Amino acid sequence: MWHRASSILFTVPPIENLSEFDITEQRSRFYAAAVPATTLGEVKKELTKRKKKYHKARHHCWACRVRDENGRLIEQARDDGEVGKPGMKLLELLRGRDLEGLLVVSRIFGGIKLGPGGVGRAFRDAALGALRMGHQ
Repeated sequence: MWHRASSILFTVPPIENLSEFDITEQRSRFYAAAVPATTLGEVKKELTKRKKKYHKARHHCWACRVRDENGRLIEQARDDGEVGKPGMKLLELLRGRDLEGLLVVSRIFGGIKLGPGGVGRAFRDAALGALRMGHQ
């Protein structure tokens, strides 16, 4: 579990529109969404919705960059018990594009283990697809 709060007060572009993308890797389905969340409360609401929508998913990995009540940038990432540190991979995508918002990927296990590297790549590729869909 990672949590990092910084005192960055300059503006960072937000994810402007909900965009979704899914991929299949060795029979596992990865459902990704880039979500325009601005607070931790919005992040939690969206995660609750995704968990209901993909109730068969074993893992809901996510990362966010949002502002606290003082305007400071807060970064969080969660692996939800998955191997390969997918939460950090999602956070790196947000950081690398200098975006605020939520990236979440839900995995429905297909019966074939992918290993840490394969899992990390699949989560990253699904999230990249969602980010690209939002910028078309």
